Amino acid sequence: MNIKDFELERWFARYEHEAEIMLAESGIRSLDASRFDLNVGEMGYVIPTNGDPEFRSEIAERYGRTKDEILFTCGTQEANFLVFVSLLDKKEHAVVVTPTYQALYSVPEAFGNVTRVSLDPPDWELSLEKVKEAVNGKTELIVLNNPNNPTGRYHSLNKVKALIDIAEDVGAYLLCDEVYRLLVEDPLPPIAQISDRGISTTSLTKAYGIAGARFGWMCGPKEVVDKAWRWKDYTTISPTKIGQHIAKQALGDMEYEILRENRKLAEENRDIVQAFIHRNDLDWYKPIGVNGFITVPDGFGSSVDFCKRFVEEYGVVLAPGKVFGYDGYFRIGFGLPTSELKEGLSRLEKYILKKV
Repeated sequence: MNIKDFELERWFARYEHEAEIMLAESGIRSLDASRFDLNVGEMGYVIPTNGDPEFRSEIAERYGRTKDEILFTCGTQEANFLVFVSLLDKKEHAVVVTPTYQALYSVPEAFGNVTRVSLDPPDWELSLEKVKEAVNGKTELIVLNNPNNPTGRYHSLNKVKALIDIAEDVGAYLLCDEVYRLLVEDPLPPIAQISDRGISTTSLTKAYGIAGARFGWMCGPKEVVDKAWRWKDYTTISPTKIGQHIAKQALGDMEYEILRENRKLAEENRDIVQAFIHRNDLDWYKPIGVNGFITVPDGFGSSVDFCKRFVEEYGVVLAPGKVFGYDGYFRIGFGLPTSELKEGLSRLEKYILKKV
């Protein structure tokens, strides 16, 4: 098995540590640990290792599923990985909608045969015809990220249902990475609630601002969840004890206030970036979530050159579009505290106006 370098993570590893402002962060600003009770008692494994049964039942109710159709994981990354390794091998085929987070195509490409279907810029519209042309009799999985990272495109319920129909016609599953879903004021139902062959993955990271808990989950058909749990015995064994403890609080009485705060911050910060884009004659598809894909200004060359020079001269990290396969764009994250966002945009404006 060969796996490609994770270009975005390699970029961050090179620049994030010493930068002053992270203007490419893909999630909402992090909550302070003081908001939570952190006393979990003994620091052992979560038993059973697929997660506390009562808590899994509570999460399952959100999907109209049972606790046996829920698996707790160490973030969404592990949930997606376990789906891929459970369903794909060199005989199986997957269709992945891109641009997206690289793990959603590089991992399945390491296990099986993948066809990428690209969204159409500048509105990043998904062509259902392209998906229909991409599937075949060996297609086991269609992969979608909704709302999309990096473009912020939120595909409609009708489009999602059409994707489900395509998957069901060929006997495939539809995996939807839904980490940004709850940043939407009126979110679509999760895929695992819409279809028996839907697989939803998510975590406390992007919408809740609790990345450090490393707590996520997958919800889907029991046969897929059972396979994923068997594979999990060879990865992290159990979710983190502290992560599950925090999750019970964040998804309980605290949830409404956390999401209210985070949605408000995302909306206010998006408007700030929108004004910046207008002032500087740039363009983007106004995004849902906390990521936007902005056109590289004229006169700066490639997205890598543009972002490299900016971080080295101004101490601010952006994500070059090239790592997502679109060199004419750069990704900005606007979920950080508003004061940091404004300072980062101020430096970016000076950089663009300097242009030499």
